[in-house]
Amino acid sequence: MFRVQPGNRFKGPHQGQHRATAGAEADEAELAVILIHGRGATAESILMLADELDADGVHYIAPQAANYTWYPYSFLEPTEKNEPGLSSGLQAIADLLMDLDKAGFARNKVILAGFSQGGCLASEFAARHPGRFGGVVAFSGGLIGDRVEESAYQGDFEGTPVFLGCSDRDPHIPADRVDETETVFRNIGADVVKKIYPGMPHTVNRDELEQMKKLIDAARSE
Repeated sequence: MFRVQPGNRFKGPHQGQHRATAGAEADEAELAVILIHGRGATAESILMLADELDADGVHYIAPQAANYTWYPYSFLEPTEKNEPGLSSGLQAIADLLMDLDKAGFARNKVILAGFSQGGCLASEFAARHPGRFGGVVAFSGGLIGDRVEESAYQGDFEGTPVFLGCSDRDPHIPADRVDETETVFRNIGADVVKKIYPGMPHTVNRDELEQMKKLIDAARSE
């Protein structure tokens, strides 16, 4: 299982892509939120969530995937089939975290969030690199691979608050994969809130945004 190694930067399709920002400038913010877009979308499009969250003092930053896709196949395919995009996407998140650290944001002042393919990538990065984040949010996402090997995920989230939200009939994300993701996160020390919404289309609903707002407020108050 690929894990980002300091000093051994993975080079793939998503390295060198642009980043988009919204909200407060980094040097004026008390919290940073990384937003990972879904398949076929853009960094700018996922930043529309910043307007919906309407939180002061937050620096939002979103990386762009090459060709608008983090990895080519379903997240339920074997991970090797989605390389090198998968590892390149994980490295893109790691690069953002390192840059935010240099800008003065401790890890517990960073929330990692994504929707759909971006929610899967955010979940996978966090589970492979657990620690005390300000929060982790997967809107319609879950851990990546044809099966979830719980023993492959090691470390300690140290109580990181996690929100997992999805439909019970999402066309891309099976609810049982969200359940498996919850189990892995709990087993390595995350404080998980999971909500499965009956009949919801593949989208982000108002309640999910309210759940994320709670994480933002809690992280700012630490």
